[in-house]
Amino acid sequence: MIGHNGYRKALVVIGFLLPSLLGLLLFQFIPMLSSLAISFTDWDLLTKASFVGWDNYRFALHDEQSLKSLSNIFLYIAGYLPSVLVLGLLLASLLNRKMRGVKFYRTMVFIPVITSWVAVSIVWRWLLNGQSGLVNYLLSLIGIQGPVWLQDFFWAMPAIIGVSVWKDLGYVTIILLAGMQDISEDYYEAAIIDGASAWQKFRRITLPLLTPSLFFVIIMSLINGFQLFDQVMVMTNGGPAGQTSTLVQQIYMNAFQSNKMGIASAQSWILFLIIFLVTAVQQLLQKRWVIYDR
Repeated sequence: MIGHNGYRKALVVIGFLLPSLLGLLLFQFIPMLSSLAISFTDWDLLTKASFVGWDNYRFALHDEQSLKSLSNIFLYIAGYLPSVLVLGLLLASLLNRKMRGVKFYRTMVFIPVITSWVAVSIVWRWLLNGQSGLVNYLLSLIGIQGPVWLQDFFWAMPAIIGVSVWKDLGYVTIILLAGMQDISEDYYEAAIIDGASAWQKFRRITLPLLTPSLFFVIIMSLINGFQLFDQVMVMTNGGPAGQTSTLVQQIYMNAFQSNKMGIASAQSWILFLIIFLVTAVQQLLQKRWVIYDR
């Protein structure tokens, strides 16, 4: 892009990019920097903000509710991530087979992904109702007394995990299915000639060559897991007694219910740093287990 024509091309490119860049600047970068500044103040949205230094961060790192919410997130991820990965692998393997109606099955698996989280949460709140819910009714048919799922100290979080796995399973399945279909058939033909079993082909060929897709799914699932909010807000509102509360919910409550914008902003940046560190660690570790050469 040298000379008169080069400058004209540069101006055209800038002209096309400028609206997106302005939107990114106005609605992403400036709000982020503003929230960073607010995190060092005591501001209730009405009165003038006063500088308090690191007090909001100290409060967020020592507040019992914040720490409980953070531990709940790690508990959620510990149950959600292995479940969605294993089930996604199984479903992707099944949907990768040549069978009648496979396109229909793939579509049905993906439908929950495009459904609104609010709508899904409302439906599942009814299904998991301890007295009139369909889940407990079906369990009663086989002689099992179902718990009060969303009000039970033990079962509330597993219920949230189960609903989240059901909702996100189609997304994980489609990503892994795409990765499987990108693997050359030559590897499997060579394995068959060598007398490899179905398990050996999966373990020695499919799984290693699927690691880029698995890496992407793990990163996205971790990021979404740390931002858990919608299903908790609709189904349990953080209950019972904070057993399903999350850091994003605490941010929402501090910002828009208690008008503690400084604390909410500090919690937001703490969450950002956690996600950033977890993602950075994953990026470093991928060199040890992700195989890109095919």
